Amino acid sequence: METPPDQKPPDHAYPDHAYPDHWEADVVLRDGGTARIRPITTDDAERLVSFYEQVSDESKYYRFFAPYPRLSAKDVHRFTHHDQVDRVGLAVTVGGEFIATVRYDRIDDRGRPASAPADEAEVAFLVQDAHQGRGIASALLEHIAAVARERGIRRFAAEVLPANAKMIKVFRDAGYTQKRSFEDGSVRLTLDLEPTAESLAVQRGREQRAEARSVQRLLAPRSVAVVGTGRAPGGVGRTVLRNLLGAGFTGRTYAVNHAFEEDRTEIDGVPAVRSVGRIGEPVDLAVLAVPAERVPEAVADCGEHGVRGLVVLSAGYAESGPGGRERQRALVRQARSYGMRIIGPNAFGIINTADAVRLNASLAPEPPERGRIGLFTQSGAIGIALLSGLYRRGAGLSSFVSAGNRADVSGNDILQYWYEDPDTDVALLYLESIGNPRKFTRLARRTAAVKPVVVVKGARHSGSAPPGHAVPVTRIPDATVSALMRQAGVIRVDTVTELVDAGLLLAYQPLPAGPRVAILGNSESLGLLTYDACLTEGLRPLRPRDLTTAATPADFRVALADALTDDACDAVVVTAIPHVGETGTLDPTDGGALGTALREAASRTPSKPVAVVHVEIVGLPEALSPPAGAPAAQTAPDTGPAAGPPTAAASGDGAGHAVGPGGATPAVPPGPGGGVPQDSRSHDSREQDSRSHDGRTQGAVSRIPAYPAAERAVRALAEAVRYARWRREAGRPGKVPETIDDAIDQGGAAALIERLLGEDADPRGTRLAPADAHELLALYGVPVRPTLPAPDPDSAALAAAGLGYPVALKTTAPHLRHRADLGGVRLDLADEAQLRLAYRELTEALGGPDELKPVVQAMVPRGVDTVVRAAIDAAAGAVLSFGLAGAPSELLGDLAHRLVPATDRDAADLIRSIRTAPLLFGWRGSAPVDTPALEELLLRVSRLVDDHPEIVSVTLEPVVVATRGLSVLDAGVRLAPPPARDDLGPRRLPSY
Repeated sequence: METPPDQKPPDHAYPDHAYPDHWEADVVLRDGGTARIRPITTDDAERLVSFYEQVSDESKYYRFFAPYPRLSAKDVHRFTHHDQVDRVGLAVTVGGEFIATVRYDRIDDRGRPASAPADEAEVAFLVQDAHQGRGIASALLEHIAAVARERGIRRFAAEVLPANAKMIKVFRDAGYTQKRSFEDGSVRLTLDLEPTAESLAVQRGREQRAEARSVQRLLAPRSVAVVGTGRAPGGVGRTVLRNLLGAGFTGRTYAVNHAFEEDRTEIDGVPAVRSVGRIGEPVDLAVLAVPAERVPEAVADCGEHGVRGLVVLSAGYAESGPGGRERQRALVRQARSYGMRIIGPNAFGIINTADAVRLNASLAPEPPERGRIGLFTQSGAIGIALLSGLYRRGAGLSSFVSAGNRADVSGNDILQYWYEDPDTDVALLYLESIGNPRKFTRLARRTAAVKPVVVVKGARHSGSAPPGHAVPVTRIPDATVSALMRQAGVIRVDTVTELVDAGLLLAYQPLPAGPRVAILGNSESLGLLTYDACLTEGLRPLRPRDLTTAATPADFRVALADALTDDACDAVVVTAIPHVGETGTLDPTDGGALGTALREAASRTPSKPVAVVHVEIVGLPEALSPPAGAPAAQTAPDTGPAAGPPTAAASGDGAGHAVGPGGATPAVPPGPGGGVPQDSRSHDSREQDSRSHDGRTQGAVSRIPAYPAAERAVRALAEAVRYARWRREAGRPGKVPETIDDAIDQGGAAALIERLLGEDADPRGTRLAPADAHELLALYGVPVRPTLPAPDPDSAALAAAGLGYPVALKTTAPHLRHRADLGGVRLDLADEAQLRLAYRELTEALGGPDELKPVVQAMVPRGVDTVVRAAIDAAAGAVLSFGLAGAPSELLGDLAHRLVPATDRDAADLIRSIRTAPLLFGWRGSAPVDTPALEELLLRVSRLVDDHPEIVSVTLEPVVVATRGLSVLDAGVRLAPPPARDDLGPRRLPSY
């Protein structure tokens, strides 16, 4: 039990410490609202007293184990004066006022106040009753634990009354290693603050639910206010209002403009008011369409009257220069201070097509039909193009978010929402920047395990974030970013056209079981083009079946049915040109009849994907879509044991089962926190039990995507094949073999790194001397072949005698390093005479010994020269790279990349992913090299950089891989003070 504050001993004399502003953080709470966590300061006395007055007597009793109606002046002083080391207090604020507090006091083994090296602290929480149940105490525990670890505290002790079940649950569910005992009528809990796999999983699970809920509040509001609605037709605000009404928004709509006349009561049939405060009812979402200079006033009006989220269409922020960037930061700070999240600024808007919502809070004049595709874009212009392309091709959306400058809500938040959104089967994203690549990779991998994630990345080669995107800039090349995305299961495409092409196939067709493709059609030439495209994309096409130009729709139906039932194929591409009748004229009904025939054949075997390539056949794309009212197919088959997202019942978030784009019964809308009543499910929700093993409704009629070019259809199909293979492999995750632990001295390496870095380490990093680098690598079972300096011929001869002949003579001058083609390397020198001759020829041709810096090294078995690298990017994390040494990697960029830590599966994939991989596996009759030894080397390097964040780069070049074993001939290592890991700390929203 904590002693009541007025009975505590007087404060000790603590030294002053600078205000720890890095402890400040904005967090998303369980209900989707935001709050700010910050240290309590001496200026918070009035806030603390006001906060305490609003806490119930019961909560006060639970906190102090005795009636404690008010705080004395001494209490207030103690709770607002902290040394930020042995005594720390944090507060949670909304609107500048306290809603919760936590503090710790360092104690010794007898429970008395102490200083370091004591490593235990007593912790206590107090949450305002009106805000209990929002996950505040859980978030506070994460942050106060991180602070304590930073200050050298390893354990928390807490005493809780048995009746305080909520607080006991906070500690129990945190995932830390803990002990419980019952003493003197209270429960004593001791928590080990070292993060565990369970505590990290708990933290990320809470993060996912909170961020998904925050997006759900934006996309499914019960009421919307358009702030800045013009008095006359036209203008941004009036356009948004018109689109809201045109889409049939199911909630309440309000028009807000401070310039409205006092006697105006409505506009376009909705209530018109001069401010949000005059609405008189709760407002969930406000769309701001006012000039940038008036946005702060509008945000204050919204925040003070309980608005839960904002879509800011206004421009004039970071995209306009430094002044706008500061306005953008101020906007985010202001909105978060009221617990609101923001889409924008400079946004195009949001759309939710669910029948229960029907929200079009955007500038898009033609809202998309309801469908199974989720679309996120960071560009309004690209958003318009994508919406238009999907609309023309008859595809529907579940939701659309155009985030503009993405100052707050980003693609990561939308992925959190889509992960468990039953209305979304495919996630499409256009990204120009990735604010937190580590988190994006983690979320994308988890989402891709249950539904496809397709990304097109803009601004790939500019080297900086686009105007308006105030995010950290990653230094890793775009090719590396692409490789890391694919490792996470993300389908990376190059253009927005490919984004739509892939999205249509993935949304409306099942995933292929393999790469075998049947091709059939009425044009031999179009079939051959498709065949060539399949080979280019790495697929395995069967011989095209030519139905001849006389083929009828019935012929197509029979041929497609035969192909789909053939066990030798995994997918079918149908090619078609217009049917020409005997009179030489085109049949105007050809498209409709052909589409109907193809859908009929495909519906009989719905387990294989079908794509259609056609040349100017009028009406065919429309005919390939199911008629209105037809049952829609679920299109994300189970391709492996990867687990799906939690169901609505399991997660506690209410959600009705959603149906496809065929115009079926509307889903039951999710409530603010409750589930869907069992008897209120839609007909399609009750039909869930009749789905086949691959997730598709039995007998369902799905859309067959049509493409105007063979290359586009095949590229989309190839992406589906690769994704399906990743899904299958994701269900069988790799591991790190136990044999890797052999010859690893993690403690010795840590001690060596600490000694080499020293107390005044250069933050820019230090390149280790060769001897130090070799010593460090040896501690992880990576021996480097010794090289001996040869400043003159006699030294060379002495070195060779010690190493044993045959030897190699090499220069180490930077401009000749690893350049055997320039004559700086002489191999297989069998005796001293050959060595001295080579030394003379080398120095005469390339320069003196002082310039060349020659070395002697023993010859190793012949093999393939490779390069292994690991580098730390502050934003993306540690990246392991592999390629062949020399021109393949340096000139052609033929390198493969994986995130660290790598598994045995990653290592095997890494060496097989480069284009020149055949050279390792016996190309043109050569002997295959020892790839298991190479895989083990990759795993050891991965383990080294994962265990020691001070290692910022490792380069092994060349690594000669022979038929048995390998030899590392040269190595370089750089050390630097370890960078901060924002992905391992407590939950927090980014602050740019």
